[in-house]
Amino acid sequence: MRRIRLSTAVRVAARNKPRTGAVIGGAIVISLLAASGAAFGQVVVDPGPRGGAPGAGGSVSGLSNLDQAFFTAAQTRFQEVDSVSGNIANETGNGLGPVFNGNSCAMCHAFPALGGSSPKVNPQVALANLDGATNTVPSFITSNGPVREARFIKNASGAPDGGVHDLFTITGRSDASGCKISQPNFNQAIDQSNIIFRIPTPVFGLGLVENIPDANLISQEASLQTLQTALGITSGVFNISGNDGTITRFGWKAQNKSLLIFSGEAYNVEMGVTNEAFPDERNTTSGCVFNATPEDSTNVIDNEASNSPASDFSSDIVNFAAFMRLLDRPTPAAATSQTTNGAQQFDNIGCTRCHIPHQKTANSVFGSGMSAVEISVYSDFALHSMGVGLQDQISQGAANGQQFRTAPLWGLGQRLFFLHDGRESDLLSVIADHQSSGSEANQTVTNFNGLSPTNQQDIILFLRSL
Repeated sequence: MRRIRLSTAVRVAARNKPRTGAVIGGAIVISLLAASGAAFGQVVVDPGPRGGAPGAGGSVSGLSNLDQAFFTAAQTRFQEVDSVSGNIANETGNGLGPVFNGNSCAMCHAFPALGGSSPKVNPQVALANLDGATNTVPSFITSNGPVREARFIKNASGAPDGGVHDLFTITGRSDASGCKISQPNFNQAIDQSNIIFRIPTPVFGLGLVENIPDANLISQEASLQTLQTALGITSGVFNISGNDGTITRFGWKAQNKSLLIFSGEAYNVEMGVTNEAFPDERNTTSGCVFNATPEDSTNVIDNEASNSPASDFSSDIVNFAAFMRLLDRPTPAAATSQTTNGAQQFDNIGCTRCHIPHQKTANSVFGSGMSAVEISVYSDFALHSMGVGLQDQISQGAANGQQFRTAPLWGLGQRLFFLHDGRESDLLSVIADHQSSGSEANQTVTNFNGLSPTNQQDIILFLRSL
């Protein structure tokens, strides 16, 4: 195809395009070029999500028969749909609400396969009025936009907030008779610039990530310090558990220590289900709490619901963690001359100073497929300042309002929405968004802009091959 180099005007237009909308890949850039009248030279485009079969969704290799059975059963539990009572057809899990963002782990972690991120059609739109619920769909939730959660920057007193304010309530549902809760005033929060959004992170390969020794991460970061400093990368700090002093690495700000904690928190915060890790209801409005707590707990009797006693005895959150822990990493596309050159250029301009290509796991109780394995994750799992352009003004642990964990890039080729809030669907816009006052990526983006159109295009193709 003929390529035309992006003019400065087009790059600015790409950066400022609407934050939600249809995923049309490189067509966004092409239309912007036509609008700007800059149709000359060579175009660099994001071709959009890579087609073909999903390169993810299966279990890691080398599992024992018992571990494989556990994974299969946990995978089923991950897809369970919750209602308030558990007595609604096809919604057999119980404990939903009183406030919630979703009713199933699989609702959010859906694309390109189970365990991924937002699907093409946002299921939150239909969820708003499911089973008689009377919710209004917030303006930032659209059918062709990403699944989102909302956080308020400050509370009513002006003090820092940062917590999740769930989109929906169980008011009006057929299994929540008598409950009356109002949704948060999202329009007011938008008018006051007091709201930020987060989208689901893919969970592919997270058991391998969980098994990277802290010492490896620390030594890698130290070895890159000189190279990072030359590029203006000055933080590179890890989020740390305040209790045991070890590195936390899950979530947009690396705020969660383990997959079990990650599961327990998400179950309670996103779905409203109390559990043994997070046993308290987040909303205790009278007439809206229908179940004893914790709503999810260890089963003391094997109900023989699956072929795995480990799954049957375990709580939902243990099953969720097991599914993520045994879920394999994404498989990249076969290399081509363009993607090979793109990988080299990606390194040359400095991207790999934070998006470190390879990490190595420790030995694992789950066998050879997870033990001493080199994984191409493209992350240092450290916190870096992304500047005022991407700041969310929310602190979590050691992460301040401008810092985010380096996002792993594996599986990027089949992703639909990018950045912490899902504002982008085009990789050229993502790169442009990395440049703003205070961002540690400024020099790297400048280096990208200085490449020839051919090398820029090869970087985009390389990223879409991951």
